[in-house]
Amino acid sequence: MSALALCLVGLSAAPTRAASLLDYVGQCVPFARQASGIQIFGDAWTWWDQAEGRYRRGDEPRVGAVIVFARTGRLPLGHVAVVSRVVENRVVMLTHANWSRLNGERGHAEQDVTLFDVSHDNDWSEVKVWFRDSDGLGGTVYPVRGFIYGEADHRSRELTGRHPDDVAALIDAYAH
Repeated sequence: MSALALCLVGLSAAPTRAASLLDYVGQCVPFARQASGIQIFGDAWTWWDQAEGRYRRGDEPRVGAVIVFARTGRLPLGHVAVVSRVVENRVVMLTHANWSRLNGERGHAEQDVTLFDVSHDNDWSEVKVWFRDSDGLGGTVYPVRGFIYGEADHRSRELTGRHPDDVAALIDAYAH
């Protein structure tokens, strides 16, 4: 199974609420719910349809919005992450859980991870994501359903670091 194969939901028990978002260890869905305030449950790939009529949806990244990755062979349950910073029109940063391995383990939260729009129409329908194991953007292109917009300032001060490296994000996106 690939390194990015699973973003499990963890239905058996609710995760312990971490004092800080970055202390979180668990699956992407509970993390995105805690970080965004968007109260959707179930596998990540189901969030887009569940949000219809409950939350605004669109194709424009905004701080605090949840990006919904489609279900694929590499992501059979999809993936959800929260936009932490908009760097420019094709580069944003995410804060999410259960993507890269930290200290050899999955599930940890990562802050200000580069996300690059590689779609032909510049519409965020296909992206590449920074992956710690390769220390750069991974080679996989992931299909995206779109962004779900929640409460404006729900924990937004914790989404991005004090000194996010916009230049490194741009280099990650455009230098490779």
